[in-house]
Amino acid sequence: MSAESWVPRPGRQPGTSGAGVWAPRTVSGPWSLSRGRAHAAAAVLCYVNLLNYMNWSIIAGMLLDVQNFFHISDSNAGLLQTVFVCCLLLSAPVFGYLGDRHSRKAALSIGILLWSGAGLSSSFISPQYSWLFFLSRGVVGIGSASFSTIAPTVLGDLFVREQRTRVLAVFYIFIPVGSGLGYVLGSAMLQLTGSWRWAFRVMPCLEVVALILLMVLVPDPPRGAAEKQEEAAVGDPRSSWCEDVSYLGRNWSFVWSTLGVTAIAFVTGALGFWAPKFLFEARVVHGLQPPCLQDPCNSQDSLIFGILTVVTGIIGVVLGAEAARRYKKVNPRAEPLICAFSLLAAAPCLFLALILARVTLLASYVFLVLGELLLSCNWAVVADILLSVVVPRCRGTAEALQITVGHILGDAGSPYLTGLISSTLRAARRDSYLQSFLSLQHSFLACAFVIALGGGCFLLTALRLETDQARARQPGTGTPDSEDAESQALLSGTGSIAKDL
Repeated sequence: MSAESWVPRPGRQPGTSGAGVWAPRTVSGPWSLSRGRAHAAAAVLCYVNLLNYMNWSIIAGMLLDVQNFFHISDSNAGLLQTVFVCCLLLSAPVFGYLGDRHSRKAALSIGILLWSGAGLSSSFISPQYSWLFFLSRGVVGIGSASFSTIAPTVLGDLFVREQRTRVLAVFYIFIPVGSGLGYVLGSAMLQLTGSWRWAFRVMPCLEVVALILLMVLVPDPPRGAAEKQEEAAVGDPRSSWCEDVSYLGRNWSFVWSTLGVTAIAFVTGALGFWAPKFLFEARVVHGLQPPCLQDPCNSQDSLIFGILTVVTGIIGVVLGAEAARRYKKVNPRAEPLICAFSLLAAAPCLFLALILARVTLLASYVFLVLGELLLSCNWAVVADILLSVVVPRCRGTAEALQITVGHILGDAGSPYLTGLISSTLRAARRDSYLQSFLSLQHSFLACAFVIALGGGCFLLTALRLETDQARARQPGTGTPDSEDAESQALLSGTGSIAKDL
């Protein structure tokens, strides 16, 4: 307790009605944390990120069974993901605001409780209340928004420079890994139990463990702690939310990279939701699989796609982060250039994967793997771009805005739009499995063109990157609020002791 230095809050004296409400004195020394504690916190956040993205894709791994159970069409099935993402994007700015001004650990804990509770309750919904199932997916999206918005900013305040790039690479590996394991868990529980409901009953057990680890091992560092921007004292005014948004709107590296992320979200949203069904119907067309007329459907394609997503995700994120780290030594614009070239190369791969699916499944799988690999190269790199061009005081708001824009224009609508186009094309054609497959195939083709546009956005990011990075590093741009000051006073003594040990 010797590390705590307490003084009364301004305007309140001990013994008055405000007695007992004390504020820590600002610590002049830099905030520090032992290396082991920082890496333990990063490991916990990676584990929670894994569970977060398993929740994103778990429905897609059992989509045919869910459609048969609730009697919903392709267009309404796509709406499941749209509801999830719309609720996520509507709540992301709220969590971004809270994450920049209040306890980030509390916001993360609330998010885990929301998505685990909603997921568990959705497994008990009967077929006549399908609207409740849609609602539960929306609540899962709200919980997911807290973690997607706040967790990267915590890592950004625990690590800096090349170390931060490596940690973010590991953190973002769990986006494709979690997505892939969501498919695997859904299909595995379907095979073991014969019911899709059990996948939603297993997840909360894993999430309780995540919540306990988060409360015990993850600190809430001051904003900008890694950059040592701790110049303001307690009570200093900080910018408003509108001022933060105005600053981000003038930050062209942030704007163009956000549009690039939006293109990635559009494609991964449509691909992640519909690819297992697309591959299943391709196998039916080739005579390798009978049509699914009743539950449970054969989930082999979900399992295969999940494994491919995990493998390509791990390799792609590591390749992208390592290429950025090495290339940045000779070219300061390395990160957006790597994103641009990987997306421009992914576009023809995805196009060929779709076109060749009717002709040869092997070639289709090869190009699908290449496309997923190239898309995965971007996850850690785009996060590092944001953290390097935005001042620490509004990184939570920046993450929230990027998530909101990316989902509004990206994966909030792409699964529904793909399903709607497929249903519309199918209604105008003969009722056969071949026409059903072709309708879904043609509705997918827009993804190849959207991802090429994303590559162009990252080329524009490269033009502004160095200017915006220099502005973000200017002294005086980070303004810790009262929560940061409390964190500095409470933890600096502990961090110094741990460092000595």
